[in-house]
Amino acid sequence: MRPVFADPKTDFVFKRIFGSEVHKPLLIELLNALLELEGEHRIVDLEYLSPAQHVPVEELKQSLVDVKCLDQRGRHYVVEMQVLKVEGFEKRVVYNTSKAYVTQLRAGEDYPGLDDVVGVTICDFLLWPGPPVQGDAPVPMLSRWRMQEQHGGTLGLSQVQYVFLELPKYRSGDDPQGTIDRWAYFFREAKKLGVVPPALSQAPYREALEVARLAGFSADELDLYDRAKIAEQDARGALSLAERLGVEKGMREGLEKGLRQGRDEGLREAVRVLCQAFEIEIDAQREAALTGMGAEELKELQALLLRERRWS
Repeated sequence: MRPVFADPKTDFVFKRIFGSEVHKPLLIELLNALLELEGEHRIVDLEYLSPAQHVPVEELKQSLVDVKCLDQRGRHYVVEMQVLKVEGFEKRVVYNTSKAYVTQLRAGEDYPGLDDVVGVTICDFLLWPGPPVQGDAPVPMLSRWRMQEQHGGTLGLSQVQYVFLELPKYRSGDDPQGTIDRWAYFFREAKKLGVVPPALSQAPYREALEVARLAGFSADELDLYDRAKIAEQDARGALSLAERLGVEKGMREGLEKGLRQGRDEGLREAVRVLCQAFEIEIDAQREAALTGMGAEELKELQALLLRERRWS
């Protein structure tokens, strides 16, 4: 029996809710909540900057929505939903946000014209499971990051900032407390719900659930959603299998070739499993390229396959 609501963490559904012009107020509400903006600082309008990210989509791609928000400061926001933690994820977030900052400057323009950029990432895994250094406070479910002078703690250089919502840190069960909890509850539980619960019965959460209601999907949209879920399951399975195969192969070949050679062969096997899951052909040329790759190159290729489902 098909669920009542689609999973909003899925690429296609996330873009359907937050990446389309018709539902723009939902993204405005989400950003105001995650950035904790109030009064005159609240975002009142936004402009989608990357038409290629609008739904409907022809192919399943990274859930990234690029917008320019009209507020008192004219900020630019890069909003991303990430389900699986992949190699180099944090670096990719920094890269995407920094790229959004530097690509604003066109020929003949001056630096004062650059808008601040905020990277907003919702992730369905733990980025910071515990205190990064003993004695430090644990990173909360909603965390905000910017540069700080290391001696006195003065905040500065705010042109590029980061916001993370780590969904596994949600602890309020079926009784979310406050705006942030309700958004986290929406992302975590929507696919399991049979009706709109009291906690999500008010705007904007109810409207977001209605956009995710599967009864409102066309046949093509249902097909895209099913493909997205299958791709996600394949990626999870491929990661689990690749890890196990890598360990087993590394242990077997470690006796003969040494731990390093065994580890590299395990990484190659992981790449082969991912290619099979994503229906990517490994011809003789690619097999030869795999043989010549070291550990770091293999890890980068794995990350590319998981992120974009293509070889290069």
